[in-house]
Amino acid sequence: MKKTLSMLLAGAMLATALTGCGGSASSSSDSQNSGSDSTASGTAFKIGGTGPLTGAAAIYGNACKNGAQIAVDEINAEGGDIQFELNYQDDEHDAEKAVNAYNTLKDWGMQLSLGSVTSKPCEATAAENYSDRIFALTPSASTVAVTADKDNVFQMCFVDPNQGTASAQYIAEQKLGTKVAIIWKNDDVYSTGIHDKFVEEAKTKGLQVVSDNTFTDASANDFSVQLNDAKSKGADLVFLPMYYQPASLILTQANSMGYKPKFFGVDGMDGILTMEGFDPKLAEGVMLLTPFNADATDEKTVSFVKKYKEQFGETPNQFAADAYDCVYAYKQALENAGATPDMSAEDLCDKMIEQFTSMTFDGLTGEGMTWDETGAVSKSPKGMVIENGAYVGM
Repeated sequence: MKKTLSMLLAGAMLATALTGCGGSASSSSDSQNSGSDSTASGTAFKIGGTGPLTGAAAIYGNACKNGAQIAVDEINAEGGDIQFELNYQDDEHDAEKAVNAYNTLKDWGMQLSLGSVTSKPCEATAAENYSDRIFALTPSASTVAVTADKDNVFQMCFVDPNQGTASAQYIAEQKLGTKVAIIWKNDDVYSTGIHDKFVEEAKTKGLQVVSDNTFTDASANDFSVQLNDAKSKGADLVFLPMYYQPASLILTQANSMGYKPKFFGVDGMDGILTMEGFDPKLAEGVMLLTPFNADATDEKTVSFVKKYKEQFGETPNQFAADAYDCVYAYKQALENAGATPDMSAEDLCDKMIEQFTSMTFDGLTGEGMTWDETGAVSKSPKGMVIENGAYVGM
């Protein structure tokens, strides 16, 4: 059974969760690959991942790819025994295409996997990881099904149920609202998983859910019914377990109708401030869970943010930080295991299972991180609020 986040019950917290490129030995999709050409095949560990590098969810895939690439470049520049080749393939947030991309990576010689960036594609590729005995550590695919009954698939992100539990706990403990409305997407496993646990935990914490309404892809352009229901029932806080695209429309439409409750979101909303065509002023005061704060002043975060801005021209989000942590966690596990790049993927898989279920890891997205035998990570979440167009720790 997955263990719950060990630090959720600590006072002020909150968190986040939805990739990277090959070296000179590239796959069939060279346009998606970048990396250190000086890293020769056979002398480096081959890491592969799939993610939406194009399409509506590309902000997540490219963030993971970019974050992972920075980590690989840093590690390779050190010139130590651990060197990496990185190869990310575009899956367009589609499960079938993700499996095709995974097979491309397998043909390339992938020894270690970053899984897939988004949950549904990762559920599909995780089954391949398990069958092929290629260890996977996904930065951001957060459903329970990703790791269920797979001893070699692990997550750097929080699982969806824990986000729902953490959100309800935080709202109750910080007394952010008494009457809660929930708007969630019922054809999305990410949104559904968070919603169900939130409702369950809200009951134990004495939160009154006065409005509970859904939408689908087909109806994700008009939220007047959901918002009017929340408003008419006196909801003073609206919980949004969803990605930033529909959340941006909800904030816009709520503003148009003069409805100004508190809005509380989850890691999928990270990216709303940089969404093209959205007025970030409408997100003022929005709270969300994320394990990463780009405004943090510790040396590690400052260095990562500086490099990311210099290379990619924007502030890194939580997905970039999680992917960066994945690569460094692999480095630590490989060093601990005494692994060498001539080992087979299956041999490395056994060593990674042993290491990830026993080691403690400090990264950008948490200190003292551990994993249980189901692949679930335990790390402390953080609460963020948007102020003046930036994320600020709560």
